[in-house]
Amino acid sequence: ALPPGTVDTLLKPENKGKLTKVLTCHVVAAKALAADVAKMAKADGGAHQVKTVGGCELTLKAQKGKVTVTDENGNVAHVTIADVRQSNGVIHVIDKVLLPKM
Repeated sequence: ALPPGTVDTLLKPENKGKLTKVLTCHVVAAKALAADVAKMAKADGGAHQVKTVGGCELTLKAQKGKVTVTDENGNVAHVTIADVRQSNGVIHVIDKVLLPKM
């Protein structure tokens, strides 16, 4: 889901910080199920802002039973599988890579 060569570039030792930033911009320090996200978005007028572990700001929206996540660059990812419960949290699978402003 990234432009050609991006993964190879991010995997170079000198880009470890950038790779860490991209990965941690996908992590929110909260156990929020899809129903919770929908409630937060509704309570905030349709869009809920969250800060990621990596310091990125994401916008969560829930409409017609679907959840979307918009990154700082305006890229919109759709949740394709919600509420995958794990021992250390919950995963929501998305269809795009979220990118921080760099």
